[in-house]
Amino acid sequence: MVQLQDFDDFKIPIGVSNRHVHVSREDLDTLFGKGYELTKKADLGQPGQYACNETVTVRGPKGEFKNVRILGPIRKESQVEISLTDSFQLGVKAPVKESGQLDGTPGVTLIGPNGSVEMPRGTIVALRHIHMTPEQAAKMGLKDKDVVEVETFGERAGVLGNVLVRVSDKFALEMHVDIDEANACSLKNKDYVVIRRH
Repeated sequence: MVQLQDFDDFKIPIGVSNRHVHVSREDLDTLFGKGYELTKKADLGQPGQYACNETVTVRGPKGEFKNVRILGPIRKESQVEISLTDSFQLGVKAPVKESGQLDGTPGVTLIGPNGSVEMPRGTIVALRHIHMTPEQAAKMGLKDKDVVEVETFGERAGVLGNVLVRVSDKFALEMHVDIDEANACSLKNKDYVVIRRH
């Protein structure tokens, strides 16, 4: 059981994730021109991850979103992360999936200043998850791929289940939720949650 004096060690900061796009080298060339390099707008909570100045239009069968930010660095395969609300507006049945798990996911169209890409797959609603280092995981009695419940605080306090734990020495302690989840619990960046002890 967590003792009160240890409480601050177990506070997990929140990172609220708005809709965004990860792009492959090939798709970046199509969207912005061959050899184009992404430019950094701001660092994100995870080491080496950053928001780019570049944006694209994401178009689905029913609607589109303009000025959707690209996150860097480039990836092996393009991926679009949206909320469930976004999926209704786009007209795609995006499943809740762990980032990078793209089998059985629908595609959308990405439109950039230089061209467009018809993605065959890659649109997901990201499974809520916590990033942590091996040291932090050991302190909390957790390991990679564990699934936990977390408690939120404030006027819309609640419990979020099915939270995936991701452990790596390349991570910083942070829980990622999307806009729908954040709004439901009145969460904003730098708020914190704690893992529920049963």
